[in-house]
Amino acid sequence: MAISILLNGARGRMGEAVALAATDLGLSISVAVDAGDDIAAALPGCDVIIDFSSHQATSALLESAIAHRKPIVIGTTGHDAEEKKRLLALAAQIPCVWAGNFSVGVNLLFALTRRAAHILGSDYDAEVVEMHHRFKKDAPSGTAARLLEIILEERKLTTSALRHGREGITGERTSTEVGIHALRGGDVVGDHTVMFAALGERLELTHKASDRGIFARGALRAAQWVVSQKPGIYDMQDVLGLK
Repeated sequence: MAISILLNGARGRMGEAVALAATDLGLSISVAVDAGDDIAAALPGCDVIIDFSSHQATSALLESAIAHRKPIVIGTTGHDAEEKKRLLALAAQIPCVWAGNFSVGVNLLFALTRRAAHILGSDYDAEVVEMHHRFKKDAPSGTAARLLEIILEERKLTTSALRHGREGITGERTSTEVGIHALRGGDVVGDHTVMFAALGERLELTHKASDRGIFARGALRAAQWVVSQKPGIYDMQDVLGLK
């Protein structure tokens, strides 16, 4: 399907990757915008928006998208829980794919993590470790946050169970806590490991990204998919038919 795409965050690392992938796939980025540009003025000429900008810009972008009835793909991360809840309610007025990671492999990791968390009982301690390049501004990553959500959902736990790193005399690990550890350094595109550790055995599910192109191609695939959907919130599990 030939679609016209407005790319927000075009001068960022992911924005540049999306533009390159679009060229390789024969898709059209009709408008490339970034902070300070007049996005609203450019919206009438596009079929769909892809956003990889700043979490501070999401609210205004969604309001413009709703006003022009434009589908949107959001890959921006860094929203806190309350902010994201409010933005999801807003985004539900239009077709919206909101994902922390657009990689096909990572979305399979999500599905496998859900299955493992469902099967393995509380005697399997759950920990999530992620690593990204030194320039990443938010932690944990959107992908790690989604992995944590899946584990909490399957174990019927709240966010109070999360342990963001450990320091000092923490006492023995409880069976209900879920650890999250964010590493930063070098030019790592994105590594994520989910660990389920019991007495006598350990299961690790790992995905390592070496090229931002995998995320860009996934976002473009989502953009092609979402233009024909009804208003509502979708993720890459929907796009890939994994649900």
